[in-house]
Amino acid sequence: MSFFESHHPSPNFSPTPVHERLGVCFHHSVMSFEATVAHMLRPESRVSYHVLIDLDGSRASLVADEHIAWHAGVSTFQGRPNCNEFLLGVSFAGDTRATPLTDAQIASALDWLAPRWLRHDWTPAVMTDHRQIAPGRKDDLAPAEWARLLAAITGRFPAVV
Repeated sequence: MSFFESHHPSPNFSPTPVHERLGVCFHHSVMSFEATVAHMLRPESRVSYHVLIDLDGSRASLVADEHIAWHAGVSTFQGRPNCNEFLLGVSFAGDTRATPLTDAQIASALDWLAPRWLRHDWTPAVMTDHRQIAPGRKDDLAPAEWARLLAAITGRFPAVV
């Protein structure tokens, strides 16, 4: 299944150094798709994702993979700080603590991941969410929604043993 993807280049990114693309950090935007895109396009917001996924699975590409989007803030993953530099930022429109992810959002995330998965030699171990890399500071995704998403990722991209 393929999902519509529009391009809305955000000014909120660091072009250097080149992004390491070691994995993905998932977020929820709390706001609607349209409001989130508008927020990401304002330089004063100083925040961005690589991609935003709407309820129907359509996506907005905001920052190119090779650039550092400003999505994680103060963060640590697998003992390494500054997650913006090595984790791509993917956000789901809405608030997963109020409304579960839609099947279309999960399918679109898997569709977005697919070409990157083999290219970057990823495993489920390099997938995380904002709540886990910034504990006590961020609460996205809701734990049950993270579990659903991780199960879908693991089912679609099983770890090679």
